Amino acid sequence: MKAYIFPGQASQFEGMGKDMYESSTAIQELWEQANEILGFRITDIMFEGTADQLKETNVTQPAVFLHSIGKVLQAGDSFVPGAVAGHSLGEFSALVAAKALKFEDGLKLVKARAEAMQEACEAVEGTMAAIVGLEDEVIEEICNRIDEVVVAANYNCPGQLVISGSVAGVDAAVEELKLAGAKMAIKIPVGGAFHSPLMKPAEEKLRAAIETTHFDTPICPIYQNFTATAENAPDVIKANLISQLTGPVRWTQSMKNMIADGVTEFIEVGGNGKTLRGFVMRLDRRFPNSAL
Repeated sequence: MKAYIFPGQASQFEGMGKDMYESSTAIQELWEQANEILGFRITDIMFEGTADQLKETNVTQPAVFLHSIGKVLQAGDSFVPGAVAGHSLGEFSALVAAKALKFEDGLKLVKARAEAMQEACEAVEGTMAAIVGLEDEVIEEICNRIDEVVVAANYNCPGQLVISGSVAGVDAAVEELKLAGAKMAIKIPVGGAFHSPLMKPAEEKLRAAIETTHFDTPICPIYQNFTATAENAPDVIKANLISQLTGPVRWTQSMKNMIADGVTEFIEVGGNGKTLRGFVMRLDRRFPNSAL
């Protein structure tokens, strides 16, 4: 069984999607519709913008979403998923690809999510750090004893976990994790403390948008970040999407559960085509993986 997996922030690249746009009338029409929904020409930034422009949350999230959906459209009838999953933002791409969300509704939610997260980042300064070479349980225990906001945020693959929280909390945790033997414990250049309690204001704003949006039953199971298990019920999917903003991305657990449930190949859809494939390789180098 093939699983199609969709990347989130950090998979963007300069010039993304320009070749697809120029070679497909269908993608041109869809992305021009996206420019209208967003209220600015995101395609101009995708095709000609700088790396710094593409890092802005309100640009990155819809850009990565559009790129992934463009890849699905480009694949046509060959896109037949047995299961889907998306890393953070990628969960919205996965839901559109699995026909649980219409494209326009998915993009509107991505827009609302990006704007809410940007506001939360501006309200309270936060940061994240990548930790390599320690067991998840060790990282969790150290974060728990820090007297500041800092939590395990992204369980990316065995031996790699990202923590998130206040600047003071992350700084303190990084020092403790180095002493505990981490091969790498380094802050990463992000705009805020994603997937942490500091995103609570964004969660409340996204809740209103999600609860008023219609979701259909997906054509295949989606393994959601919050539970790491296969979900099909629209109400459950909605609740997990809301919880995802302040809860961790359980990507390692999701991949393991997908394999246990019969997935035999992972196909990354959109972005640089390397981010999630790298996580699969860290999980099991023998496991088939590719990119659209």
